Amino acid sequence: MKEYTSDLIRNVAVVSHDGAGKTALVEALLLSCGAVDFVGKGQDNKHIMDFEPEEIKRNVTIQLGMAPCEWKGHKINFIDTPGYSEFHGEVRSALRAADGMLMVLSASTGVEIDTIRAWEYGVELQMPRMAFINKMDVEKADFFGTLEKMRELFGKAIMPLQIPIGEGPTFKGVVDVAKRTAYVYENGKMTEVEVPAELSDKVEEIREMTVEAAAEGNDTLLEKYLDGQELTLEEIRQGLREGMLTGRVCPVMCGTALSRIGMDQVLDRMIRYMPDATKKVMTAIGVDSQEEHIVVADKPFTGFVFKTILDPFAGKQSFVRVFSGELKVGDKLYNVTRDVEEKWGKMVTLIGKQQVPVEVAKAGDIVVIPKLAETKTGDTFGTAEFKVKYAPIRFPQPLYRIAMVPEKKGEEEKLANALGRISEEDPTCEVVKDVEGRQMQVRCMGDVHLEHILQKMERKYGVRAKLETPYIPYRETIRGTVEVEGKHKKQSGGHGQYGHVKLGIAPLYEGEFEFIDKIFGGAVPRQYIPAVEKGVRETLEKGLLAGYPMIGIQVTLLDGSYHTVDSSELAFKMAAAQALKKGVPDAKPILLEPVYNVNVIGPEEFMGDIMGDLNSRRGRVLGMDQGVREGITVVKAQVPLVEMLDYVTVLRSMTQGQGVFNMEFNGYEEVPHKQAETIIAGFAGHEES
Repeated sequence: MKEYTSDLIRNVAVVSHDGAGKTALVEALLLSCGAVDFVGKGQDNKHIMDFEPEEIKRNVTIQLGMAPCEWKGHKINFIDTPGYSEFHGEVRSALRAADGMLMVLSASTGVEIDTIRAWEYGVELQMPRMAFINKMDVEKADFFGTLEKMRELFGKAIMPLQIPIGEGPTFKGVVDVAKRTAYVYENGKMTEVEVPAELSDKVEEIREMTVEAAAEGNDTLLEKYLDGQELTLEEIRQGLREGMLTGRVCPVMCGTALSRIGMDQVLDRMIRYMPDATKKVMTAIGVDSQEEHIVVADKPFTGFVFKTILDPFAGKQSFVRVFSGELKVGDKLYNVTRDVEEKWGKMVTLIGKQQVPVEVAKAGDIVVIPKLAETKTGDTFGTAEFKVKYAPIRFPQPLYRIAMVPEKKGEEEKLANALGRISEEDPTCEVVKDVEGRQMQVRCMGDVHLEHILQKMERKYGVRAKLETPYIPYRETIRGTVEVEGKHKKQSGGHGQYGHVKLGIAPLYEGEFEFIDKIFGGAVPRQYIPAVEKGVRETLEKGLLAGYPMIGIQVTLLDGSYHTVDSSELAFKMAAAQALKKGVPDAKPILLEPVYNVNVIGPEEFMGDIMGDLNSRRGRVLGMDQGVREGITVVKAQVPLVEMLDYVTVLRSMTQGQGVFNMEFNGYEEVPHKQAETIIAGFAGHEES
């Protein structure tokens, strides 16, 4: 593949809802460009882009894949992304590297929930967007119905550049409305024909919309349009290009990847309307000055690692988008984020898993650099003279919690290493070592994501895991006040042990623990008071009700006595522990549970089910707000953590995949009596055994 300047490079992230035919479209485009010789069809699982065993088994995309192709003197870097919502983190990685987004919709199912999510994220990133309505040859294909729904949800930015010739089994080509020209296809080959007479009126109607959209963003074109003058084809294209770059226009095309109808038209429009790499403007923070820098293509070299893949045999692969300058094989590679110079020997581009060597990467290009020792996803490369850092990718919050233990004893370290490597590849898989609960916890995006993690762990790293319920960090506290004495006295020949304390135990409403020394007159010598506090702290950490740390408690050392020979730090520590164990049961001890602030976002029609379900989880609904668009509502609630462990799956099922939520820790609240009794009884049974 030859070297391309930045103005000839297009970086396109291809996104869709699962099943819209996104990967098939990318592969059909690659075939049309001559980048590949063969692609699989339908359910035969012979995809170039989906080559991981888990992807082949499920016939879905699980991790992003990249493939460059050459078309009419330009280079297009396609980034294929997963359509299933639990792998949405890959979409965010892809969009960081892309300059434009191609949304793929199925003509039979239309706009689906992950289409909407992709659109909203594109709006958030101010990313130019195009759409392709795929599968025009299937039963129930409905181009105009899909188009109408898109305009209803996304506004008048949706602008068809083509209309289909036929639908379903009769689909055979497209009409370019701006040119008033029709194209029919046979075996992927295009022939120009006259516009069918029955489509003439529709073509003129759509063309008028297109011309108006093209003129709106350009004063010169608008004046000409309002004067009743005809815009030339190049003027229409100029207006659409400007409109797309600002997000005012989202061009829509149609066709079918399976029969390769319309593929050449898509490639032409990517070159014509998608922004080239010189248009990319990034902001970065100077490492030394902490000032904001505007980074464009002609600045010194900077690159950003948007994806990492680890393989036990091939090693680490770091996917790098070059945002400015250029990188040549043999150059120094300075990781600004980690302040380290990486050793490296080559870089490649990928078509699926096939590696193609690259000698020079210009601003705008995407390359893969193997075997970098220190580099991780989110790192910035730069130079010693231009040390700036790009903001990390904002990944979705993993909310599905599970604990893991190895199936075989003695493989704890092997399990931890495997999970660590998987989380380095996939930032939406977080591994948490819960010291208090003595558990290895995994937080991920849902049950399908979890299954993928388990399969990858076994296949790549040879370790199998058993799943356990995650530890819930309950706490204990008291509601009453008591005074109590503790005496540790032991005589066993020679020096004995003697420590005696009187403690006041009371609730503490600000903070977790406070120790107050009120000794006067030397009733307890000064050197033993730290031992008293230590005995108190250690006893509270172990818990006195159900084995959970006790918080919100004030302990006052009121009085005591000592023996000049037999007293020691250990004796006073034991005396303090005895006093607490005797006094806390009389201080009205209760169990507390962690409660989280939860925001549930979903369509209005599911609000009744959502609120009913939250109430069944002992949730407290605080209110409702209007969502980011009409028809979407946000429910604000406070819910105990123990009730949220399966909520990812339940909410998805309850809202047909349209509901999402986020949560953050709020505080501790008293566990209801019935639930508390069960937890305490479980602890007592464990202690006895």
